[in-house]
Order: sequence, then C-alpha cells, then structure tokens
Amino acid sequence: MAAFAMVMSACNKFEEINQNPKDASLNQVQVEYFINNSIIGAQMDPNIAERSFVLYWKTASRQHLSGGLSSGAVDDGWSSEYYRYSSGWLNSINTAIQIADEKTQAGDTKPYTDNLKQVARIWRAYLLSELSDNFGPIPINAFQGTNPEFVSVKDVYYFALDELKDASSKLNTTIVASDELKKTDPAFGYDFMKWKRYANSMRLRLAMRLSEVDPGKAKAEFEAAAAGDLMTNMTDIFQVQEKPGWDALSGVMSREWNSQILSTTLENIYTGLGSVKTADQVDASLQSYIRPANWAGLQLTDHFSTMTNDPFAGFWFDGLPQMVDPRAYKAFIPAGDFTNPNFSKYPSYDRPTWETTARNLLDGTGAVVKTLDGKFVWNGSNAGAWGVKGTRNQWRAFPGAAPRLGQQFRNSANKRIFFAPWETHFLLAEAAVRGWTVPLGGKAAYEKGIAQSFEYWQVDGFLGTYLASTSYNMTGTSVSWDHTIEPPATHTMDFKNGYTNTAGTVAIKYPVNNLYKNGTVKNDLLTKIITQKYIAQVPWLPLEGWNDKRRLGLPFFENPNVEEPLGTLPTLNASNYMTSNVKFFPQRLKYPSSLKNTNAAGYDQAVSFLGAGGDEVLTPLWWAIKQ
Repeated sequence: MAAFAMVMSACNKFEEINQNPKDASLNQVQVEYFINNSIIGAQMDPNIAERSFVLYWKTASRQHLSGGLSSGAVDDGWSSEYYRYSSGWLNSINTAIQIADEKTQAGDTKPYTDNLKQVARIWRAYLLSELSDNFGPIPINAFQGTNPEFVSVKDVYYFALDELKDASSKLNTTIVASDELKKTDPAFGYDFMKWKRYANSMRLRLAMRLSEVDPGKAKAEFEAAAAGDLMTNMTDIFQVQEKPGWDALSGVMSREWNSQILSTTLENIYTGLGSVKTADQVDASLQSYIRPANWAGLQLTDHFSTMTNDPFAGFWFDGLPQMVDPRAYKAFIPAGDFTNPNFSKYPSYDRPTWETTARNLLDGTGAVVKTLDGKFVWNGSNAGAWGVKGTRNQWRAFPGAAPRLGQQFRNSANKRIFFAPWETHFLLAEAAVRGWTVPLGGKAAYEKGIAQSFEYWQVDGFLGTYLASTSYNMTGTSVSWDHTIEPPATHTMDFKNGYTNTAGTVAIKYPVNNLYKNGTVKNDLLTKIITQKYIAQVPWLPLEGWNDKRRLGLPFFENPNVEEPLGTLPTLNASNYMTSNVKFFPQRLKYPSSLKNTNAAGYDQAVSFLGAGGDEVLTPLWWAIKQ
C-alpha cells in the first residue's frame, strides 16, 4: 500500500511537472482578477503616465506650461507606448467578459459572476472612449486572434453607449460583495450600486460628446441616462489610490523632472474670477505682494512675446492678483513659498532649480537688462515659438521662479480621479441649457458642481461670495448664473514699463474666441458651465478638458506664440494670431507607426474614417467642431 501510494504520488508529481503553470483551468481563473488588472493598469505606471497623462493630455488641455502637443507636435514613441498599454488594458477586460461567459456556459458561476461581467462591460466602454478620444477610429472587436477591423468614431460611441445602457440595466444591486471580492476592486470595492451610478454618469459624458454632431442621439441617450441613478454625491467618486514606487499605482504626476508650471490659460481663467480676495487666502506676511485689481504688471515687450492673443501678451505680473479663484493657490503654489506643506521641492536632486526665484533678462550681448524675482508672483507662461525673446528670457519655464503644481498631486499619496460627481452636475447643467429634460435645473446643477469642487479643495468658506460674484476673469467670464452681461470690449489698467519704470495706462482687450459663436459671446451660461467644469477637472481629468475644447471651442485657449513660424502649426502665423481656429491647436494623436507596420489593412481602414484630413494631428474627430 505504501509503495503504491508512492508510485501514485510520483505520477501526480510528473503530471504537475508537465503542466504549464501559466495554463490555468476555467475553475482556477477568476473574472475579478482580470478586471482588477485592467483598472490598475489604466491608472498608468510612470513610463506611460509621463508621456500620455502629463505630456499629452495635460499639455493639450493647457493644465501646465508645455510645448509639444499644445503646439501640434507628437512623438511616435509616446503614441506607440500609449496604444500598446491601452491594448493591454482592453485585452484584460475583454478576457474578463469572455471568462464570465465561459463560466456561465459551464455552470461554474457564483452569485456575483454576472455582475462582474456587467462591471467589465462598463469599464470597457470607458477604455474604448479614452482610446478613441485620442486617436479616433479604433477596433471594438479586438483580441480574438486576428487583426481587428477598425470602425468609425461614431460606431465606437454608439457601441459604448449601448454597452453602458445594457450593462447598467443588468446589474443586480442587491448583491453584497464579500470582503475578499471587495479587495479586487480598487475603485468601488464592488459596491454594485456605485458601478450603476458610474455607468449612467459615463453615459451622460459620452452622450454629451455628440452634442454638436449628432444632437438627436445625444439628447435621447442623455435624457434616458439622466432618468436613472447617477453619480451625484462625493461618496460616489471613482478614484484609485496611488502609492510610491514604479508600478501602475505610482502617481501619474510624480516624475520630478516635469515642473508642471502654471499655464497662461489657467492664469487668465483663475485671475479675477469669483470676487474672492487674495488677502483672505494668504498669510499676513504676503499682503505686501498683493496688487490692485486694475494692475496689469510690468510691460517687457523685448523679452515677452506679443504675437499671441493672450490679452496680457508682453506683460509680466509682479505680484499676487487682488482677486483669484480660491482653488488657484491650492493647485499652483507660488514660487518661494517654501513653508507651504504643498510646495513642490522637485527636482529633489537639484535644489537650486526649485529654490532659485530670481532670473535675468538679457540683451543681445548677454548682459543683464533686468532681474525678475518670481517669489510670490502670479505668472503663467505660454508655449510656442519665442524666438530671440525666448533666448534672452531666463525667467520663462524656470521651475523655481513660477507657480507650480502642488506636491499633494505629485507624492503618490493621493487618489487619481477618473470621474467625479461635479462632472455629473456640470453635464446636467449643460443639458438644461440645451433644453433637454433633466432631473435638476440648470442653476442648481451648476452651483452644486461648483460646491462639490470647493468641497474637494476644502475652500467651502468662500462658496457664497464666489457664487454671487459678477466680476470678470481675464477672459471676460463671471461666476454668477444670473449675471450674463457681456464684458466691455476693453478695460483700462495701470502698468509700468519694466525697463524704465515709467507708469502708464493701457486698454486691455478681452480675448475674442472665434471658435464659440464667432467670438461674440464670453459670458453666457454655457461658457460659465464649461469654465467651471474645466477648473474642477484640474489636475485629474485633463483629457476631458481637451475634449470640451475640441467639442465646443471652450474655454478660451490663447494661441501659442509665433515670434517665429511654427512648423507643426503651419496655418498659424504673424497675420492671424489674434484669431482662434481649430487648426491652431491639436485635434488628435497620429496613429503609431507600429500600427501601419503590423496591421496595414486596419490602418487604412482607420484613416479612411478620418476623412479628408487623414492621419494628422490637426484632423478633427467626428464629434469635434470643424471650424
């Protein structure tokens, strides 16, 4: 008996040895593992996060100073990596759906198996929309052993909307997940009601994306989703906990070399908005840095570009503004504020880079013309071709001398947000303005979205003043829902010649945004909604900021500087830089060269769906405005 047992044991061992440890049987693999892998992967490890999230999305949405994509340039290597990673996330989530189906067919299910399939379908809809929003036409039937067929952006969106509708309707929200199962869902811990709310709010997002190109479909899908359970409370937020290291859970904005300096776009949007005084936001020691409300700053046109439609082109602001959105100083910490716990001392390996606040302006011989001290001053910076002015300006793009993104978003201790309830409310507000049937009035939804953003930033105490404010920011937009009076064409401001210290006044023009209602409107309800939505999405949802800009032309983005011609934006030049045009900012990413090399037929299909513009950065997507 003992000998027989030994022989049988040896046979079993032999069979185990000959079994590929990577080949798991159906009863060994679990659907939740593949969902978990896909969600965590999409949070992005540093390799892909710094390229896609920071250098592509945050750049295109003007959430920080950067050239590259904001000036029409893409990197094939970065695009290849993003496409490769996205394919992996989609592969995992498609496998989850496949395994759920196989388990159902085999009778090997658990009470929550079908729910996991619906969750996987919901997450797949998001991933497809993300990939399509970057490139355009993509496959929706991939990962079946053959090169996939590409479909149009319209087909991608119709498919995703159908999936969200069907999957959310099939979720059994009475099922309570076990503690072990909860651990495999980094977003909601398999609270299936939260997944249902997310699906419906995602459906709002995708439906609204079609508002300009397919309004009938947009309205029908939006109204149907809005009638269901939505992500409306802060407890519903879709976010994934980050952690230090170098893996998929590392912070998406954690790479020290990228300064993430305040952009001119955000400077203009934040400044003056909401009637909240800087004096009520900063320590007493900083009061002397605050400037009057009508102060334009120092005019330094030999060193700052004037060839852009930024209303303050050629000026450098030498202090803190009289009024500023209360989220601004939380998001971007002024230079020199070393005692602020959220001041970013990156790069940690190069202390002078973050500690030095004074920088020089030079003349043609290299001699110092003027020194600018960026300590406690509020200045954004613009991308583009600065030409000679850029070579003589040592302040521009120097990390230690400009406001930069707070450390709380860079230390891998935060939670990356994929969808927040404020977005639901801003979407409802936009739908109300369009006359669609929604469960909340436009004003109520708009103010609720702002309130939730204020709650997130912990600036609730300023909410009442902010919501009632009729003051204009630098782009001519106010906060109050009931205040839709357009700003005057110009406003007179005081300034000083930065070279001679001669005082004067200047008529600053509010910028003309030709992309929205031919530039005739700056303060209507939709502009207010998108302005607040844009601010609220900083810094976690830059892709949505870029999407709204492409869809509506809102909010206002200044053109890149063209002191010299920009080869990547060939139609933007010295004769038209005061106007806005879809050809002056990026519309999509070009497909990676690897796609054409490995699936030429699929690539040709994709390009054919793009239309006359072809596979170019400036080709608008199906749902985007075209002129």
